[in-house]
Amino acid sequence: MPVTIADVARQAGVSKTTVSRVLNTRGEVDAGTAARVREVIAALGYVPSSGAVGLARGSSRTVAMLTPPLTWPWMGEVLQGVVDTVEAAGYGLLLFTCNRGRESVEHFAGQVSARAFDGLLVVEPEGTLDTITAMHRKGLPVVLIDDRGHHPEFPSVATTNREGGASAARHLLADGRSRPLIVTGRPDFGCVRERLEGFLDVLPTDRVVGGDFTEVSGRLATERFLATGRAFDSVFAHNDLSAVGVLRALRAAGRSVPDDIAVVGFDDIPMAQHTEPPLTTVRQPMRRMGERAAGMLLAHLAGTPAPVEPVVLPTELIARASAPA
Repeated sequence: MPVTIADVARQAGVSKTTVSRVLNTRGEVDAGTAARVREVIAALGYVPSSGAVGLARGSSRTVAMLTPPLTWPWMGEVLQGVVDTVEAAGYGLLLFTCNRGRESVEHFAGQVSARAFDGLLVVEPEGTLDTITAMHRKGLPVVLIDDRGHHPEFPSVATTNREGGASAARHLLADGRSRPLIVTGRPDFGCVRERLEGFLDVLPTDRVVGGDFTEVSGRLATERFLATGRAFDSVFAHNDLSAVGVLRALRAAGRSVPDDIAVVGFDDIPMAQHTEPPLTTVRQPMRRMGERAAGMLLAHLAGTPAPVEPVVLPTELIARASAPA
């Protein structure tokens, strides 16, 4: 059986609260008692949990993260950045995913009511922003990752979506491509509007077709546009998954990439390096976004005021064979 804080308290002849105060180096415990508690901890080999360490300060030393399903292709990078930062600070992480819609949200809300964690990181599951905002207004510290243009009233970390779209257009224009097709993402996402506006600022076109960020939508959108007979020499897809669909549709139609048509995606998910040909894309710094958001939340919990304005990290165009430099 693992040694518990109760075992330490019993052996040292003190309360669990006293043990917790020693663990937290609080000054309320006299030196002799503190020394005795530390001797017992060493003798028993007790390893304090985050809950025990936080008992005296009214803190669980645990943060939570609420996300859409982890099947989102860049979710792993965000999560790794969060984990690296949280663990380095000696905090635990509770992960909640909205795989079951409203049921998942209700379960999560119960954990908030139970004060199971000190603060929350969010990659917004669809339809949850109002619920999260209400929790924040009641005192829950929140940092949003990838705000999708919603600009919430609590701190957020985002990327330069508009500039990312513009960089894709500049790259294609420099290669002599003047008749681009754009395959957009979901129109209710602010990042989609920003990527589209940034691209059109540099390289105007009326060849714009709707998608939903999936491989299937990229393939079908390209097939439909090919069927119109209108000429195009390049494609800007609003994420890498839809760009994969674009590549498949072009290959099936006998179009060579990049000789006939250049293709640029957005995100730089791991798959982008392994498509045929490898995909030129606009890289979002997803791991850095996770690190920065977690750092902001931990600093806020330690007493540093959260930034009022969104923190915006730069995108970067990564040139590969689908649209070489």
